[in-house]
Amino acid sequence: MTELSSLDGDTIAAIATAPGRGGIGIIRLSGPQALPIAQQITGVDFRPRFAHFCEFRSHQDQRLLDSGVALAFPGPHSFTGEDVVELQGHGGPVILDILLRECCQLGARLALPGEFSQRAYLNDKIDLTQAEAIADLIDSTTEAAALNATQSLQGAFSREIEALVSAVTALRVYVEAAIDFPEEEIDFIAEGQVKEQLLAIKSQMERVHSQAQQGSLLRDGMKLVIAGRPNAGKSSLLNALSGQDRAIVTPIEGTTRDVLREHIQIDGIPLHVVDTAGLRDSDDAVEQEGIRRAWQEMESADHIILVVDATQATQRDENSHSIWPEKDQHRTRNIPVTVVHNKIDSLQRSPSIEVRDDATVIGLSALTGEGLDLLRQHLKESVGYASSEAGLFSARRRHLDALDRAEHFLTEGLLQLEGSGAGELLAEDLRQCQHALGEITGTVSSDELLGHIFSSFCIGK
Repeated sequence: MTELSSLDGDTIAAIATAPGRGGIGIIRLSGPQALPIAQQITGVDFRPRFAHFCEFRSHQDQRLLDSGVALAFPGPHSFTGEDVVELQGHGGPVILDILLRECCQLGARLALPGEFSQRAYLNDKIDLTQAEAIADLIDSTTEAAALNATQSLQGAFSREIEALVSAVTALRVYVEAAIDFPEEEIDFIAEGQVKEQLLAIKSQMERVHSQAQQGSLLRDGMKLVIAGRPNAGKSSLLNALSGQDRAIVTPIEGTTRDVLREHIQIDGIPLHVVDTAGLRDSDDAVEQEGIRRAWQEMESADHIILVVDATQATQRDENSHSIWPEKDQHRTRNIPVTVVHNKIDSLQRSPSIEVRDDATVIGLSALTGEGLDLLRQHLKESVGYASSEAGLFSARRRHLDALDRAEHFLTEGLLQLEGSGAGELLAEDLRQCQHALGEITGTVSSDELLGHIFSSFCIGK
């Protein structure tokens, strides 16, 4: 386990409730002096995990500061593994600041962001995925994301990774034994046992990777940029997807000159929808800036919806290359594009969806809402979203990167086995795979990584 300088024997204190006014406000202390400090403020002889109603007084002149409930959780049976005390008083910011200052005058110091969770991790109370799940649970923007974070906090993701690490470790031990003790005449290539286990681990890892991608999608969402020519109905589509009149819609070309953003969700998937200025040649300096920003937003998109006015579309408007020739001059990434033929109600056409060349083409009406369900379902399928069924867990980009590397090393090991039968190279690939998986739960980590993760937490966590 990597040791950080923050686990230094200090007693830390912080306001654990959200900023602002509330019915209840909590001061949390953790460390060797947590109980003595709380006893001086409350005068209570604490009984573990028992709620004591008491008065909070100044240690200098016994002036009454507040009254409320105090609870003590002696280590190691606490969240951080240290002695923890919570002082639960009234939720006014002034009184909470007074109580926090009192704790610091008695020997505590202000906690750093995420330091409570960091101490829990360093004291082996939780692993790194569970620590991150705490922040994910607090930051959840949808019900599905919150439920997934709860699953991770309960160890669902950790158990999957531990099972993979155990399988890889067992196979690595077997291979290295065959290398180190050749007199035992273990011919693992001829037996086929190693290849069979490699394939089984690879299948298991692909399943976990798929679940992690779902969890990451529900946590982070997808950036969806709506682009197209002026008056194609981009702003109308934004309004239709959001269910509200967020964007101004007029028959005048160039109405949208700046980037408009709206956050919506489809079956629990957060979508960060961006409406952009119409793409065309313009002498207007303001409109030119809007068009420049539109291309900039598209460059960072996860998915682009190219809106076409179906009443003006020609036969050549079958794919994104023909109706959007400038895209290759601006884009440096291969971003998925969906072509939307809008205003089908004016042509009395039915909603439709079909694949043409390099893009999916959907016929709909942003005005009447016909075909919007086709677009929503297509967006879910395009990101590999299956359903919001139980059994998923919260995941982050770094988890997916680690799983990608682990899968790569596993595939390389399989190639070494099938190609040259090089046991030493296979053993090294298995070691690298094990190392990548260990980064996820924190069994292999660095101070820089841990500092980055915990610095994004709330102060009181």
